[in-house]
Amino acid sequence: MGKKEQKKEKVIPFGFIPNREGRFQKIGGKEYLVMNDAMFTFYERSIGEFSPFFVAMRDEKTILACKCTKCGIVRCPPFVTHCTDCNFAPTESVEVEQTGVMLSTPPVTYFANSLFLDKAPFGRGRVVLKGADTALSVMLYTTTGILTPGLIRKGTEVKIIFKDHRIGEISDIFAVPLSELSPKLASKKGVVESELNWASPVEPKYGKASKEEAAAFKKSYKELESLAKELNKSKRARKAIEGWKRNVAVKTKSGQCAMIINNGDFKVKEGKTPKVDFVLACEDLKVLLDGLNYKGAITDSVVTKKLWISKNIEFNTIFKLDRMARSLARERKERGA
Repeated sequence: MGKKEQKKEKVIPFGFIPNREGRFQKIGGKEYLVMNDAMFTFYERSIGEFSPFFVAMRDEKTILACKCTKCGIVRCPPFVTHCTDCNFAPTESVEVEQTGVMLSTPPVTYFANSLFLDKAPFGRGRVVLKGADTALSVMLYTTTGILTPGLIRKGTEVKIIFKDHRIGEISDIFAVPLSELSPKLASKKGVVESELNWASPVEPKYGKASKEEAAAFKKSYKELESLAKELNKSKRARKAIEGWKRNVAVKTKSGQCAMIINNGDFKVKEGKTPKVDFVLACEDLKVLLDGLNYKGAITDSVVTKKLWISKNIEFNTIFKLDRMARSLARERKERGA
């Protein structure tokens, strides 16, 4: 990110600022006008004695810890200047390595609040870096597609990765499994996110389809076509994907098709599609069909590994597809279909 773009970043993201308008709220059978307004409460917070730790991450791409001058314990992050185990003996700043092992199996967050929505799904866990005796809390990702439970476990070796644009916060770093990196990157100090191979995740392999499975794909695709037309006619379903544009390649064991999302329009197309934004793969197309028919959430299929997507950030698209399916289901219920 260039300096010009960095200057544009605000404490409150522009998208969180509501429009200057109002809405009606019904109370006791009467409608009242409710207007959007604002109350500003900006403030500064001191990083205090933690400053060298965050500055080192931001400027030097290094991880600092503190070492007790008496017992030698190395704490990372360096949250004390005097060792509480040694009658407050002073500590000294030391640098630790940027690889380590997970202290426990991290949970994965799929349904993040608005502040972390653009980061989900992500793991959150504690890693003991080489040279340290305590664990550092980090966010966790994978370069192999979507992060699913169990991909990173207790004892998994991970590597600290630095974001390209760093501001001096703990979110300047995250970790990925060490096994996903080339030997060169695995041994390199201060690896930044743009050095990782995010564009070539490993797609699942399903083997050769039988005649019965090929016939089942044809049947499911026809149903998907009909469903797409119904979704496209639904104002409520269209609203769920309003302002969103994605070309999604759908790969299955028995065939390939594409979903075209274009600012409220939803279409499907059989065969390959050029210039896709991401790949969605499942052994049986019916998994996706059921999700779009609101017979089980598509997000659940991703979490349970029935469905794979090639880009972590595209989990937002999965949310929108679920919302679209839910909207159509409600509309069907209202009209008694």
